Amino acid sequence: MKALRLLAILWLAPLALQAKVHKIQFDSQRTKSGAKVSIKELNPQMPRSWDGYNYVGIEFRVSTSQRFLLGFTTDHGYDELQVHSYVPGQWNRLVIPLVYFREPPASSHDMASMFNKPRQTGWVNIGGNVGPMTGVDSIGIRQYRPHKDSWAEIRNIELFTEDPGDAYYGKKPVLDELGQHNLVEWPGKIKGVKNLKKAWKEEEEEEVSAENLYGYSRYGGYLSQKSQATGFFRKEMKDGRWWLVDPDGYHFLSVGVCCINLSSGGGVKDLDKRMNMLKQLPPEKFIQTNRRGGRTADYSAWNLERRFGPDYEKAAIDLTIKRMDKWGVNTIGNWSDRRVEKSNRKAFTCTMHPAGVDSGLFGLGDPYEPRLDERLEASLKPLMEGYRNNPWLIGYYVGNEPTWVGSEDRLCNTLLNGPDRAMKKALQEYLAKHGDSRESRISFVYETFDAYLTAIKRVQLRLDPNHMNLGYRFGNAYAVTERLAAICAKHFDVMSFNGYALKPDTKLMDRLLTWSGLPMIIGEFHFGAADRGLGQSLYQVADQASRGQAYRYYVEQGFTHPGLVGLTYFTWNDQDVLGRFDGENYNCGLIDVTNVPYREQTEAMMETARHLRAVHAGEKAPFDKLPDYIVGMERGGDEW
Repeated sequence: MKALRLLAILWLAPLALQAKVHKIQFDSQRTKSGAKVSIKELNPQMPRSWDGYNYVGIEFRVSTSQRFLLGFTTDHGYDELQVHSYVPGQWNRLVIPLVYFREPPASSHDMASMFNKPRQTGWVNIGGNVGPMTGVDSIGIRQYRPHKDSWAEIRNIELFTEDPGDAYYGKKPVLDELGQHNLVEWPGKIKGVKNLKKAWKEEEEEEVSAENLYGYSRYGGYLSQKSQATGFFRKEMKDGRWWLVDPDGYHFLSVGVCCINLSSGGGVKDLDKRMNMLKQLPPEKFIQTNRRGGRTADYSAWNLERRFGPDYEKAAIDLTIKRMDKWGVNTIGNWSDRRVEKSNRKAFTCTMHPAGVDSGLFGLGDPYEPRLDERLEASLKPLMEGYRNNPWLIGYYVGNEPTWVGSEDRLCNTLLNGPDRAMKKALQEYLAKHGDSRESRISFVYETFDAYLTAIKRVQLRLDPNHMNLGYRFGNAYAVTERLAAICAKHFDVMSFNGYALKPDTKLMDRLLTWSGLPMIIGEFHFGAADRGLGQSLYQVADQASRGQAYRYYVEQGFTHPGLVGLTYFTWNDQDVLGRFDGENYNCGLIDVTNVPYREQTEAMMETARHLRAVHAGEKAPFDKLPDYIVGMERGGDEW
């Protein structure tokens, strides 16, 4: 049966290549622009009811790597998700599981793993209106704030019961021999290894001193402002403004970057399914096989060997620290290379992972389980044993972007309809006592969170009493209520949240500071552009120069707030051109796959670092020039 189905697909493929092409021209003068195309015009054999099918394959090409919205008109309304194409300008077939249209995203421990779904020629971000795929009569494609009058073309649509896989129909390789995007050109693009070595040499000849450039202490604090030294990082309020204090007693504002890894931003996963997308494979030493037999090629590691030779680790670490010194970055953020952290040359943060977090509970732990402390200690001891007496560690985050916040009722439904567990029993008993209402369910989840944090703090103080608890990096800080903030204040030293926006929301920070009384750290933010063939990030600007402007605007506007003591840019390297583990392929790095920095971005960071202390102290006005062409993560709506 499978063989017959495959033959049918192969037989139909030439017909699809001859199908009528429907072009959708996006209007950059409109907030949202697009069109719907009749399903019957694309494939007359398509049924209106998609019951019994599990996948839909769409043959299309789009002129840009800027994300677009793709949806279907059904009996119950319009279902839509976001698509990011890895192959701008080229024909391809993207196959999307229909469960993404039929059901809400399944529970997961954080927002990225819950909503991002990888494929081979692109990736999708799910969420929104869902329901039965019946009465399907049209497909819609549109873009929010389309850039430079981009367009999309579509020529075929098919249904499948089993996943046939994506297909790349282009004749030009997607990646060149350096791991750069081969389908897109840009000013200054590296042409060959010879030019690459020239760019590297210029950087290596520079002499850098963070003390001379920014007046930093050895830990990254400000030599001009000294307080009591305790040997570890702590917090302090002075003249109505919060500061961190480094181990030597110098006031400190954490200017960090996430994922400071030696090799990243050039991996090609599912290699055997993408061989026709590559111009040249790296040597075998840069191809790894995972436990499932899948192979991954690492171009960025290959470029490091091209730069420093086969024993590149020490030289790469030294260069990383030098870059941090030059750019004014004084904190190694989450998910960074332990080899860089353990060099003990820069302050760093880390996350208590897994710390009892359960993906089936939307990122919440179950404090009702027996022997909880024993399990938490087993989880945290390997991490904290090595850090207990390390002065370079600022503190620990408990977790990242828990998806239960604002979705307490759904968490309770999942529990009640799920398998037996301690937390389910506790919920049933709570609702029997207090009544089953939305308010009761929220109260139960909040009390559960409080109990979970109580256990976390108890174990942390036993294993490592020297370092701060930096809280949860809330992904949706707007869903944090006054009651939830008060719970955080009992257990955390810092209130943390991730803030992807044009600038930090002053009213939100005022509210969180008032409710919790805690200083704040923004755990993630970034800006990207679609001019390098990668996805444009969660917040898009026009080009690389605008990324630098956006960084300055965000950071300096944010640090005018008296409660902000740190923020962390996401990330150090561009994400993988053909998608990381969850598909994301954002142009959000300070460094590209060839190990060359984005000069416009890093020079802007240097300018901000020169006077950031004065901005936070209220002695200097912040940068106030808005970047060009700003696009957030907006979706939905009725405009076409």
